[in-house]
Amino acid sequence: MSTATASAQNNPAPNPSLAAPAPLHGLALGLLTVAAAMSTFMEILDITIANVSVPTIAGALGVSTNQGTWIISAYSVAAAIAVPLTGWLSKRFGEAKLFVWSVLAFTLMSTLAAFSQSLTVLVIFRLLQGFVSGPMVPLSQTLLVRNFPPEKRGAAMGIWAMTVILAPICGPLLGGFISDNFHWSWIFLINIPIGLFGGITIWLLMRHRDSAIVPIPLDKIGLALMVIGIACLQLMLEVGHDYDWFASPFIATLGIVALVSLTLFIAWAIMTEHPIVDVHLMRDPNFRYGVILLSVGFMTYFGSVVIFPLWLQTVMGYTATQAGMATAPIGVFTLLLSPIIGRNIGKLNLRILATFSFAVMGAVSVWNSVMTLDVTFWNVVSPRLVQGIGMSCFFLPVQALMLSNITPDNMAAASGLSNFLRTLGAAIGTAISVSSWDYLASMNRASMMENINAFNPANTAYLEKLQTINMSKEQSYAVIERTVSSQSYMVATNEFFLYSAVLFFLLMGLVWLTKPRKGTGGAMGH
Repeated sequence: MSTATASAQNNPAPNPSLAAPAPLHGLALGLLTVAAAMSTFMEILDITIANVSVPTIAGALGVSTNQGTWIISAYSVAAAIAVPLTGWLSKRFGEAKLFVWSVLAFTLMSTLAAFSQSLTVLVIFRLLQGFVSGPMVPLSQTLLVRNFPPEKRGAAMGIWAMTVILAPICGPLLGGFISDNFHWSWIFLINIPIGLFGGITIWLLMRHRDSAIVPIPLDKIGLALMVIGIACLQLMLEVGHDYDWFASPFIATLGIVALVSLTLFIAWAIMTEHPIVDVHLMRDPNFRYGVILLSVGFMTYFGSVVIFPLWLQTVMGYTATQAGMATAPIGVFTLLLSPIIGRNIGKLNLRILATFSFAVMGAVSVWNSVMTLDVTFWNVVSPRLVQGIGMSCFFLPVQALMLSNITPDNMAAASGLSNFLRTLGAAIGTAISVSSWDYLASMNRASMMENINAFNPANTAYLEKLQTINMSKEQSYAVIERTVSSQSYMVATNEFFLYSAVLFFLLMGLVWLTKPRKGTGGAMGH
């Protein structure tokens, strides 16, 4: 089955009697823009606002920080599953109606998450929150494009892009401020007024202007295989370290089920007439390599986004607010450069720009790999500031490379598949980064503890020095234990960023396997 044929089968022609409504103007257009932008802002904010709050939430609920990262990964994996359903749901129920349902359901799940009394309950509501959030970002963009006058659609996308860029910047700052000054539940409660405003406003404006409903079949078998495969893969990555990985029959079973389910899912998507994910798009080399660049690059970046605040709070003693302030500078250059790159994307050499982005992010990872326990705040912030330059040259050029050969009739399917893999990459990056960081720290600690014995002159001298300041032998060993723990996690952090640098540098070579046609730099989807 060709890609064009698959697209035609999955996108039946709309009823010609249902003409597209005229663009909005004046106050109605302004309200639509604010409501859609704020809803998008809220959804993306919830991805990063929880990152710096994990230690606070974990402590309040009486669980370890590693267990607390389920708050992040549960949201990410559920959103990854929901994104491919957006196309089918919007055709089945209408774009505006689906968007309103998604925003209001997201608001409800946020409220329930805020009142959770245990990690299990919180993870369940975060899972549901992530699942209902799937349609929000792509449909907010669709609603703006469809209702703005043609001559103003560029401005609409500029506004939409600014919210996407600003939300990750505000997330760590806001999450840190709330965690340090208020109860952690407020990171979810602040969604209530935004969600109600966005959902009600869009409904009042769009209830008589919705898209045509097309009753296309749902790929139930593909959906079941995808959900089972992704759920087992994510669970394996999350708890594998606690169960000694494949030495445990439980982890081995999860791995086998994930492998079999995802293999069957791909085979089914190739054979069926109405696949939930159009894998035929992978035949195009630019799309295939572009998806790898996007998903692996985002996975590596998101892993550092998770580890960075954990390191600052659990090892360096930063408060959540300070960790947020140290994390936020990545958005400075991203905010300044992304609009410029977006306006000139058709004139730029995409491969050089993407290569530059991975080189910058790799160099920043190397920079992060030489940190010490006495590093100053400015030396912590500086790499994040420079990383913003790399991030501003990453998303738009890679997206344009990926979609450079995609025809307009396949653009929606290509955007859905790439968003699905990008979101899944974030979920996998979260799980792998936390597990590997903890594993590296354990290995380093074991190595360091081998040198702590009565026959080591340095150890004996340090104990005597501690005892000269009136510390008992037990207190002295407790100090050594804390020092070893801090140093083991510090070294693990350095090693993690060094491995991240290797991945970024490898992606530089992969960029040159793409061959975009001249003049297609501006080919973009959502």
